[in-house]
Amino acid sequence: LLLLTFLIKISTIQSVLFCFFSRTDVVAVTPWLAPIVWEGTFDPDLIDIKSMNLTIATTVFACTNIMNTSEKHFMVDFNVRYYVFTDRPDDVPSVNLSQGRHLSVIQVPGSNRWQEISARRMEIIQTAIKRQISREADYIFCLDVDSKFHARWGADSLGRRVAVIHPWFYQKTRNHFTYERRPASTAYIPMDTGDYYYAGALFGGFVEERYALWQEESHLNRYLLYNKPSKLLSPEYQWDDKKTKTKEIKKKNIIDYGSC
Repeated sequence: LLLLTFLIKISTIQSVLFCFFSRTDVVAVTPWLAPIVWEGTFDPDLIDIKSMNLTIATTVFACTNIMNTSEKHFMVDFNVRYYVFTDRPDDVPSVNLSQGRHLSVIQVPGSNRWQEISARRMEIIQTAIKRQISREADYIFCLDVDSKFHARWGADSLGRRVAVIHPWFYQKTRNHFTYERRPASTAYIPMDTGDYYYAGALFGGFVEERYALWQEESHLNRYLLYNKPSKLLSPEYQWDDKKTKTKEIKKKNIIDYGSC
């Protein structure tokens, strides 16, 4: 309880710090007053409090290419624990980890269908949180296997419940969002409803907050519609290089290549 209170205070301090920095070309706060983090809306020297004794968990399935780039850019000087889920643990390559960073390889059943892997992804992560991660980390980020870090990723991304605005939808209105519109689906979102379209490739928050179960991106969007994120990350945090870069994008922290 004390740790959770401390983390809430840290998140509050971060939100206050965002108020001192602004960009006039983008919206930097949601209707429910959660910060939307863009490059230029924070001071990295203030937000990266190196004395914070926090441990950040990251989960990724199958391929570990992202880890090589994360060692250069992701939460540098913080304690980081990588959890790699794979059906071929012997194929996980060796990675030169910095001090305070650890790798756990968790074997999972294999499948030839990516749809099945996607559907079971959160169930597998939820089990790992219960059995191991909850004892070893304060925050968690679930990463897409097809992504690579390209720039600094720091404490500006930390929050109770964090989501990334999808790069293909951040300039569109909600009637263009590809929400699940079939009423029979458990991911159903009615027309004329919705705030933002969130990317399923990356999400995070307090470890305690990640017990919520969903299958894929449409379920994530429904969950976050009724459980508002406490912090949103701009499309800069999960950019897709297949999309033409717009003037609002000042930095590309992670690039999603769509294949490993």
